[in-house]
Amino acid sequence: MLVVLANDLPPAVRGRMKLWFVEVKPNVFVSGLKDAVANKVVDYLFTHCTVDSGLTVFKSSRNPPGYEMRTLGMTKRALVELNGLQLVIEKNNK
Repeated sequence: MLVVLANDLPPAVRGRMKLWFVEVKPNVFVSGLKDAVANKVVDYLFTHCTVDSGLTVFKSSRNPPGYEMRTLGMTKRALVELNGLQLVIEKNNK
């Protein structure tokens, strides 16, 4: 499974994403692509998107913990690694 969250995708990239993914809400894409195709899609995204896109990509993996996360640009949440486990930090607005 591949889940892509974006702040703002270039129109050409967003159009291609709609070929492979279901857009469950604006700039939130979900797909059940096979690993080889998912890797190509992630490479495409990181090649054709700018840092303004604010990408967060969640990809299923066969290795523990069962997923991988990657980001590009400024996102609303930060990724950290703790003892080899990738986690998402939610910012406190207080």
